[in-house]
Amino acid sequence: MKDISPQRHPAASTRASSDTEKTTEEKIRKKTLAGKLNAAGFRFGIVVSRFNEFITERLLRSAYDGLLRFVRVPGSFEIPSAARTLAETKKYDAVICLGCLLRGDTAHYDVIVNEVTRGIGQSAQETGVPHAFGVLTCDTLEQAIDRAGLKMGNKGFEAALAAVEMANLKKAITRKKARSSQQSAALTNKAVSSQPSAISQSMAKKASSRQPSAFSKSTRQNRSARSKKRKSKS
Repeated sequence: MKDISPQRHPAASTRASSDTEKTTEEKIRKKTLAGKLNAAGFRFGIVVSRFNEFITERLLRSAYDGLLRFVRVPGSFEIPSAARTLAETKKYDAVICLGCLLRGDTAHYDVIVNEVTRGIGQSAQETGVPHAFGVLTCDTLEQAIDRAGLKMGNKGFEAALAAVEMANLKKAITRKKARSSQQSAALTNKAVSSQPSAISQSMAKKASSRQPSAFSKSTRQNRSARSKKRKSKS
């Protein structure tokens, strides 16, 4: 008889471990919520700065789609304010922020970068509408050109894809929350209907106390018969 224990046959243990990993991956995949790259049924707003328009126009062309509406602002510093205004209307499922900042000789670049990044993130957190960050922060013009459609791809297109995915993810999470709340409400209603309330129990006790029992009826009948006999004798 052959011994096929996994200690003597490493191939069998390898197959078993691979099957376990596949099962684990399938379970993780079923429980994972992820956004889809499908823009059908969603509305997106784009905020694009006119400053460094040579770069931002390339970003806009790549991110623009027939379903998108874009708003132009003077510079990247004004992007967070316009993005929040669009998000607060609740008409858009995501907002795409496009701009270009190039480092200069002063600290102005660092100040603007920090404020734009903070403002866009704060707008997304406080409004609950996903914001895609497509603002280039480059040291040179060549770096910006490479990221606007040349060597490094187009960051405007990548921001548009991120917005589509986040809009789908938010929709999936909202549906799951609504489904779980409906299920919990149904369970609560079922539990309440199966158990009589304290008010109904008290009302039933009062009704039973008001209705005379069979023993009390017979006692009353005997008493009335006795009283009639006494009256006839007298």
